Amino acid sequence: MKIVIINGQSHKGSTEHIAMALAEKIGGEVTEFFLPRDFGEFCCGCTKCFIESETKCPHFEKLSPITDALDVADLIILASPVYVYHSSGAMKAFLDHYGYRWMVHRPAGCMFTKQAVCISTAAGAGLKSTNKDMSDSLFFWGCARIYKLGVAVMETDWEKVKPEIKAKIEKKTTSLAKKILNRQGRVTPAVKTKAFFCIMRLMQKNGFNEADKNYWAETGWTGKSRPWKLHK
Repeated sequence: MKIVIINGQSHKGSTEHIAMALAEKIGGEVTEFFLPRDFGEFCCGCTKCFIESETKCPHFEKLSPITDALDVADLIILASPVYVYHSSGAMKAFLDHYGYRWMVHRPAGCMFTKQAVCISTAAGAGLKSTNKDMSDSLFFWGCARIYKLGVAVMETDWEKVKPEIKAKIEKKTTSLAKKILNRQGRVTPAVKTKAFFCIMRLMQKNGFNEADKNYWAETGWTGKSRPWKLHK
């Protein structure tokens, strides 16, 4: 299995440790990126990705290695510590660059057979809202199955995390790894994802703009084709 981990910080803290522990239990080829070290640009709001093409984004070339890794991965892991009840600014800036890939515009067909995990850690609260920041993008990208793992590690240093908390993390990552492995090879989108896709399909028969309209027509999705059937 090919796994890509996008870390919402540039150091290997508790969040990265948990993400890597999960990846190791699943097994396979792991590609890891750290934000903002590997990508730290802010979306400048030019809207060229929506109206013309994602290749017109001024950060397209810099983002391409991560995009390529996302597209070939079987499993996507987005990992961010809680920053003021939300994901890190670096993670948010990264996700902003993929607005054109939301189902309302031009989703990548390969996403509809992928599994994804959101991992967040905090000294206390904010886990739910942080995972939602990341899972919103994964859902609107069309990811077939999305899991969430939030852990209150109660420390800022992984080495200081209490043994009983680490034991809980071990149990949770083992359970999640089993779920992902059991579903691998037969991944299909959840009902909610399929339903939203079908709503977008009807809307795209007229299109929000020429780039979107042409994309949906070329993929055949406004007809009988469906991305989860084409990318098995």
